Amino acid sequence: MVSVEIDPGSGFCGGVIRAIGHAEAFLRDHDHLYSLGAIVHNEAELVRLSSCGLRPVASPVDVPEGETVLIRAHGEPPATYQAAGRRKLHVIDCTCPVVLRLQQDIREAYQRVHADGAKGKVLIFGKIGHAEVLGLVGQTGGDAAVVEDLAMLEKLLPCLDPTEPVEIFSQTTKSPSEYAAVCQRVAACCPRLTVHHSICAQVATRHERLADFARDHDVILFVAGAESSNGKVLSDLCRRVNPRTYRIAGADEIDPAWIRDQDRVGVCGATSTPKWLLEAVASYFTR
Repeated sequence: MVSVEIDPGSGFCGGVIRAIGHAEAFLRDHDHLYSLGAIVHNEAELVRLSSCGLRPVASPVDVPEGETVLIRAHGEPPATYQAAGRRKLHVIDCTCPVVLRLQQDIREAYQRVHADGAKGKVLIFGKIGHAEVLGLVGQTGGDAAVVEDLAMLEKLLPCLDPTEPVEIFSQTTKSPSEYAAVCQRVAACCPRLTVHHSICAQVATRHERLADFARDHDVILFVAGAESSNGKVLSDLCRRVNPRTYRIAGADEIDPAWIRDQDRVGVCGATSTPKWLLEAVASYFTR
């Protein structure tokens, strides 16, 4: 008989819980609310919120003047706030406090690497085009360099002046081990490197615990939306520890051939995966 367990550490992170809570509170008294981009990278949760009246838009120019718009946990660059102001929009700012602090740190770092005529650089380890990363790069007026991996870093290194200051940050949801490897490589070429430990503590501690969870089960069903950057990082972590890891969007994607009799099945997910969806996947085995 198959047994199933849901990882107690999986589910929405604090920033996402806060953003969705603000959206639901507003929608209890209003029939609609605009959000800049998808409030969470999970298709099933977006469908649920859409039924409540949440309307994702790409830009403040897509929101009628005077309406209310929500800024999600990922944060936004300064230009977004300026555009919202020009349209006289009411802003519900749900930028995660961790991201908000990181934005400030990057602004200050950018000033430092250019102080007294210096020509230093701010580096960001993150996914190019990711909403959070766009907000972080915006703190430098678009002048920060983003690297996704060591291969991309190698192409950038010849462009860095080893005599100039360099400060490096990570997107809050990236892999701590991958970030450490990137920092080590930059340090070998840039003696004036300053490393900032900007990965969210909740995310960082999850890596070790999730690895233990993956080892303790025969099969891992990792539930995440297709657009979840954190979902890719964590599902890859599970797969390295347990080759019988399958990333799915929901219970309808489970292939019975994956499961053997007497298997211990572990269900886990990204910081953008709702608890109700994890429970729906687990219930597949109790039908």
